[in-house]
Amino acid sequence: MAETRTLAEEPTTKGVFRRFWPYLRPHRAIVFGALLASLASTAAVVAIAPVIGWGVDAVTEHDRSRLWWAVAVLVAVVVARMLMLRQSEVLMSQAGERTIRGLRDLVVERLAAAPLRFIEAHRTGDLLRRSTGEIADLTLFLRDQLPNLVGVTLTVFLTTGLLLVYSWLLTLLLIALFLPLAIGVLAWFNRGAGGAFGRQAAADAAMTATFTETLTAHEALVAPGRPDEWVRRFRRDNDELHAANTRAIDVQSRLELFSALEGLATAALLLLGVWLVRGDHLGVGAVVVFVLATRNLFENLLTLSGIAGEAQVARVGLARLVDLLATLPPVEPRPPDRTGGLPARGDLVADGLRFAYDGADIVRDVSVAFAEGDRAGLIGVTGSGKTTLAKLLTGLYEPDAGAVRFGGVDLRGVHPAQVRERIVLIPQQVHLITGTLAENLALTPGAPDRAAMERAVEQLGLSDWVDGLDGGLDADLGARGSRLSAGERQIVGLLRAALVDPPVLVLDEATADLDPQAARRLEDAVERLRPGRTLLVIAHRPTTIERLPRTVRVEAGRLS
Repeated sequence: MAETRTLAEEPTTKGVFRRFWPYLRPHRAIVFGALLASLASTAAVVAIAPVIGWGVDAVTEHDRSRLWWAVAVLVAVVVARMLMLRQSEVLMSQAGERTIRGLRDLVVERLAAAPLRFIEAHRTGDLLRRSTGEIADLTLFLRDQLPNLVGVTLTVFLTTGLLLVYSWLLTLLLIALFLPLAIGVLAWFNRGAGGAFGRQAAADAAMTATFTETLTAHEALVAPGRPDEWVRRFRRDNDELHAANTRAIDVQSRLELFSALEGLATAALLLLGVWLVRGDHLGVGAVVVFVLATRNLFENLLTLSGIAGEAQVARVGLARLVDLLATLPPVEPRPPDRTGGLPARGDLVADGLRFAYDGADIVRDVSVAFAEGDRAGLIGVTGSGKTTLAKLLTGLYEPDAGAVRFGGVDLRGVHPAQVRERIVLIPQQVHLITGTLAENLALTPGAPDRAAMERAVEQLGLSDWVDGLDGGLDADLGARGSRLSAGERQIVGLLRAALVDPPVLVLDEATADLDPQAARRLEDAVERLRPGRTLLVIAHRPTTIERLPRTVRVEAGRLS
């Protein structure tokens, strides 16, 4: 039974970085280089405090020579830090850009090869959000926040180590005063962050999906005078997104408690430092180092708490992106022998086909055979399962039970690219891209050249139609082919089929809802394309059905 994997609405963020690592592995060299540069830059920042403390001790001891050495070392450290900071930022940006570019390529590659059943099982807006919006958000985080996150985290650890060297007693007091409260604040934040930011991302994706779907169905909403339905659906999702955003803001505001903790801990440390100096337990320089380092530590912890919210958003987006990549199967390499899987010609046979959607059988126990060169029609009322059967016969759907064979070979055991070369379906709604006629024809497998396009036009007797377009093959078809009529879109589909030259051609309602002249032009083109191949036509028009030698009737998913 074929299994259609579906995306999780709110995928877990647990272990997301471990799951993301395989996609980061190709860029590990530059990532580690960026981390080393960031470590060196951070070490230079942390070193400033002890150098200043060295200088303060030199002043209190009236050691001018040591003071000048301290000044020279301080200048060197500051210059080194500036240079290394620049290098770490460049390397981190390059690592981020390479990773993002690789992710974009991988997502598009897998979506392009995804089973049709997977695409149809998900809202277009959700797939759009995951494949573009999540990557865009991740790009901004990697470029703007990740360098800060790495630098701040390293600063916190190195500064803590420095404090332990200078005064383990004060450091332990600092940890005792600050760490439990800080951990409590972070735990409180994390307890609400996963659900809040996950719901925020899901609500954002839902609103994008609603907007995309209603924009696509604009004509269906406006024609009957129901644009208010679009507004109602959008407002509903927008209200849900607003509520999710409000919840996320409330959770992120918990991190503001770090400011109060900083004030309390700093005051306590200053009092303890003065007491230790007066008791000759600690030098003035050490206190200066401790105060500067502690201040640096608190500032970076505050910065880290500010980044935490954005990091959580990026973490949720990364989880949704990893969920998409994990759900989509890897693209299988194409076999080197183009004809190794399917024969050049053969009978198309369906045996015991069953196909269900959401638990309901759409096609049930269908067995039918079409001999090589056969010419037949699939007829039946709307909703009877004709289109689903056509997609099963052409390998666009994998059956839940049964098999489809071409020349005796099961389509499931053959690379999809080979199936597309042998069996071509021209859907009722031919999808076009924004561009010229030639650019739309170039979408055909094999990347046909200009000469091949011209031969296909002549073969189908469509030279007059192409010449009538402003620019011929270079005519601009408008946004998604908006300048073409329904019949002209079908013509583009036929031209694509002619360029593939498949042994089996399936037409899904090619002449439905067309005016007689457009239907006649299309039927003439089909007649020119038919010789030497098997032709299956899903049809409603009586004139189209009359021209077919035999018909196969589909009723409620069965053959009658």
